[in-house]
Amino acid sequence: MAKICKLTATAAAAAAPLALLLFLCHQLPCIDAFNRFTVGDEKGWIPNVNYTVWEKKHRPFHVGDWLVFYYQPKSADIVRVDEDSYDKCDASNPISNYSKGRSYAFELNHTGRYYFICSYGYCYQGMKLSINVEPLSPPASPSSSKKSSASSSSAAGAAASPLPAAIAVSLLLTLLLRLL
Repeated sequence: MAKICKLTATAAAAAAPLALLLFLCHQLPCIDAFNRFTVGDEKGWIPNVNYTVWEKKHRPFHVGDWLVFYYQPKSADIVRVDEDSYDKCDASNPISNYSKGRSYAFELNHTGRYYFICSYGYCYQGMKLSINVEPLSPPASPSSSKKSSASSSSAAGAAASPLPAAIAVSLLLTLLLRLL
């Protein structure tokens, strides 16, 4: 009986930090702070889609967001270029390019303008994308979030810094490992 009580107490002690971790993860909106955008929506990355309209529909884009390009292999690629190359549909000096598989996920990791084209000749048919990436907004103060709509306040909460969550997770995992 003493073994069972000791095992139950150890299990409870180990479960407490895990429960706290799950609670914190649920309460901290910063963990789900970034958005994933499928370029071209259901059409994907194909010729004859107006990506300027798509960009206007989905803006603003923020640091940490992801663009996902879905395309047909050996029929298209994704080439990141500078503004001049974008305007000329010139892929001869790419910043980066990708043509393997059927999809490509690209993280928007800094502010500024990003330019993407297809080098298979479809750029001239509109298969190019220019987006501006903005910094994350600071979280709204409690008094101003009462005045804003639910979507605005959730967006502001999503912009919270992930640092407190990372510290909390790290501390809880350390505690859990010590208990085991």
